[in-house]
Amino acid sequence: MRHLLASFLLALGATGAVAAPAAPAAPAASTGTSPSSYFDHAGHDDVLSGGVKMITIDTPKGKFRVWTKRVGNNPTIKVLLLHGGPGATHEYFEAFDSYFPGASIEYYYYDQLGSAFSDKPTDESLWEIPRFVDEVEQVRQALHLDKDNFYLLGQSWGGVLAIEYALKYPQHLKGLIISNMVDSIPAYNQYATKVLMPAMDQKKLAEVKRMEAEKKTADPAYMAILMPMHYEQHILRMPADQWPEPVQRSFGHLNEQIYVSMQGPSELGASGKLLHWDRSKDLKTIKVPTLVIGAQYDTMDPKYMEAMAKKMPNARFLLCPKGGHLAMYDDQETYFTGLIGFLKDVDAGKALR
Repeated sequence: MRHLLASFLLALGATGAVAAPAAPAAPAASTGTSPSSYFDHAGHDDVLSGGVKMITIDTPKGKFRVWTKRVGNNPTIKVLLLHGGPGATHEYFEAFDSYFPGASIEYYYYDQLGSAFSDKPTDESLWEIPRFVDEVEQVRQALHLDKDNFYLLGQSWGGVLAIEYALKYPQHLKGLIISNMVDSIPAYNQYATKVLMPAMDQKKLAEVKRMEAEKKTADPAYMAILMPMHYEQHILRMPADQWPEPVQRSFGHLNEQIYVSMQGPSELGASGKLLHWDRSKDLKTIKVPTLVIGAQYDTMDPKYMEAMAKKMPNARFLLCPKGGHLAMYDDQETYFTGLIGFLKDVDAGKALR
């Protein structure tokens, strides 16, 4: 998800995009919180800035500030959103504005260090999983989230971060959502190699691999091949000229240094610092109520993600049958109905299976 992708999408938009299909209706939900209560700012320290709070974090390379924004007020359901990339931004989560307020769910946008509205240091030693986990914990403390209300939702790379946080700090969580992410990068790469790539046009795939080997991934021809063959099939299953503006904006703001350092330059699997990340044997120790969200056409194996939920003693699996990696857009009704249902069930103390 490189800057080249944003340029490609911008060029498509300039040709005259076809109108995107109408969004599905928001799922019905019993809020349990009145609108006046949901928008009550009493007791919050971010009213002056409209919910925005810049949080100072300590790192091995000094102090930096990260950007967060609260929406709504619910004392028992507060969701912190961890974006993907690595190095993307909170912006592609803006679809949540169409669903969470109507269900009276309090939620927090958050740009991880190096992303969008947060500080952007360039020291690559900062782009390590343990440091990101420590950052999330400092953010949690600054936002006054705790085991009585704190839900952590991680999508894609954010799912890696959410798993790591749940393994280190389970005592602070009320619920966990792992969205569109497996618990093993080797498993992710294996699925790409054995399932996704064999289904592609082999001549075009060979050209992509040649360009990657020659380090020509910045060539516009690279994305021109990958967009219809990979992105429109497995990332967001809409014609590229219909991709929602928040998605295009988020990709346009992606920090490529972080992305390449951790994910690697290729779009067809990971090869950076995340290459050997594997928590498949540790997932069983996560006892906090958990929702695993998979999608039929995702870059991640949906059957693998279903098996992940079975590893954990208190977990539920949600399949988005029409969705890709960004199922919050291309299978929106399934995604949000299942997600809101999970949050409400955990809040009510209901069994997940």
